[in-house]
Amino acid sequence: MAKNPPPATPPEAVISIIGAGMSLDGDCETDGSLRIEGTIRGNVRAAKSVVIGKNGLVDGSIFTQDAVISGQVLGSVTAESRLELHATSHIAGEIYTLRLQVDDGASIQGQVSVGEAPKGLRTTSEYSRETDKNSEAKKSSDKPDPSDRPGGVAEERKLQVPRQ
Repeated sequence: MAKNPPPATPPEAVISIIGAGMSLDGDCETDGSLRIEGTIRGNVRAAKSVVIGKNGLVDGSIFTQDAVISGQVLGSVTAESRLELHATSHIAGEIYTLRLQVDDGASIQGQVSVGEAPKGLRTTSEYSRETDKNSEAKKSSDKPDPSDRPGGVAEERKLQVPRQ
């Protein structure tokens, strides 16, 4: 008797993990959730949620639906629905969220906007649709990407937060 293969897990149900001691240089994107216990030097986009552990560090901006932060973020945080900052968290950058919970001891250096997102700010779903369009356009393009060649260089962009 043949067994039916298990159904594929939808991308939004996947939880990706950057473990303790792991370091990632570059932007990180997922259709699901991302847990960060290590270090990411680049921007983070997660359609569902971002959780940063006590020893986690993001040196870049975060765009997500919900975020729970216990570690450090050196960049802006955009949480379309909810942002939770635990006592061990430190944010050095702007915050945009609909709802905010801040535990005693959390540190914020930057402007905080609670309520509606600023005009012109793309939502994670809008960004996902744009990324999908760009991926399709790139696949159909005959122009080679320099990062695809051995020794090629890909452009890297980072956001800088003024330190006070």
